[in-house]
Amino acid sequence: MFSDTIAAISTAVGEGGIAIIRVSGPDAVQEVERIFKSKNKLTQVDSHTVHYGHIADPKTGENLEEVLVTVMRAPRSFTTEDVVEISAHGGVISVKRVMDLLLLLNIRLAEPGEFTKRAFLNGRIDLSQAEAVMDLIRSKSDRAFSVALKQVEGTLSRKINELRHTLVETLAHIEVNIDYPEHDVESLTSEFIKEKSQHVMHEIDKLLKTAQEGKILREGITTAIIGRPNVGKSSLLNTLAQDNRAIVTDIPGTTRDVIEEFVTINNIPLKLLDTAGIRETMDVVEQIGVERSKHAVNEADLILLVLNASEPLHQDELELMEQIRGRQCIVIMNKMDLPSQLDLDILHRYYPEELIVPMSVKAEEGIDRLEEAISNLFFSGQIEGGDLTYVSNVRHIALLKKSKQSLQDAYDAAEQLIPIDMIQIDVRMAWEQLSEILGEAVGDSLIDQIFSQFCLGK
Repeated sequence: MFSDTIAAISTAVGEGGIAIIRVSGPDAVQEVERIFKSKNKLTQVDSHTVHYGHIADPKTGENLEEVLVTVMRAPRSFTTEDVVEISAHGGVISVKRVMDLLLLLNIRLAEPGEFTKRAFLNGRIDLSQAEAVMDLIRSKSDRAFSVALKQVEGTLSRKINELRHTLVETLAHIEVNIDYPEHDVESLTSEFIKEKSQHVMHEIDKLLKTAQEGKILREGITTAIIGRPNVGKSSLLNTLAQDNRAIVTDIPGTTRDVIEEFVTINNIPLKLLDTAGIRETMDVVEQIGVERSKHAVNEADLILLVLNASEPLHQDELELMEQIRGRQCIVIMNKMDLPSQLDLDILHRYYPEELIVPMSVKAEEGIDRLEEAISNLFFSGQIEGGDLTYVSNVRHIALLKKSKQSLQDAYDAAEQLIPIDMIQIDVRMAWEQLSEILGEAVGDSLIDQIFSQFCLGK
């Protein structure tokens, strides 16, 4: 438990209906009571109750703000400490007044993520749950939010604990064999190790199979919209974003820079990059835009190549298809409301039928086909629901891979009938690597690094 008391604004800065200031620590209730005027003393009220009153300057007695104060006593709070939440009017001045008074008391400003950090260090949640809190805040789709919420509730933690329990049983069996060899046969213990290692590796594989999907749900698919000038790239961006985000004209070369926009298609978050038309040009500004377009293509997870179906394939487009050969790409045959002049035979040399989507962005036709193509490309048609546990955190993925490798080493050693006290080292290492996912035996520097990415009031 911590010995000091912290405070921070937990709602977004700016104007709103209300703003919430959170105070946590051993002196939270006593300190807030010094500036809170109400018919009830906060130190005497029950836990999880809300009280009306005013925040007042303790020196002058002047009322500075009308508030509702919620009291949550330890250990029944997010941080497991005494917590007070002050709900004030949602304006910059009102919040500043309350915060200024709090910081004049025996209270300091919280560091980024310190409330969640205290919840972790006080044992209320493990590290994987704490990391999922930030994923919850940053979710860009309903599905991403649901996945993060399940992790906050401990679905991944429970799965990891099941695997750790299996490894503990294995280690206990090995210890018995080492301490009492006369009661066991080493070859039987080796078979036991192989069986348990294989089981845990299989379960880790199931988790790792969700890694790509989980990472996409967490971070989105960086998607570059490319093509020659005036083929409808910006119109496509505007249609998908349902907003006039990019300027659209009949003049080629209108887009001079990369425009970014987040959209959600079929519960898949896409970070769309509308790029400048790729072509040879003498315009210095447009040349810079073309170079940035090429950089965006190199960084993209998915490329949407937009072609004008009412014109034959241009040499620039053939060169572009050669350059992006082998990349995750969907071809959009735009302007299908006009007579088509594209040679499909040439397109099919580069892309299968399911990755060629006929569209009319102007008439908003073919959007559903595009959504289906993206889903098929990244999720085999759909994102699985139910109780499937997605792994999306890079740190978790790396530790799962290390744990699996340690178990593979243990399995191989058991197959070769290497002495079990040597095999024990690999099994214990696998257990420790799984434990790191939950935050056991991790260094202070890693903990500080993780929580430094959090919001100030979280």
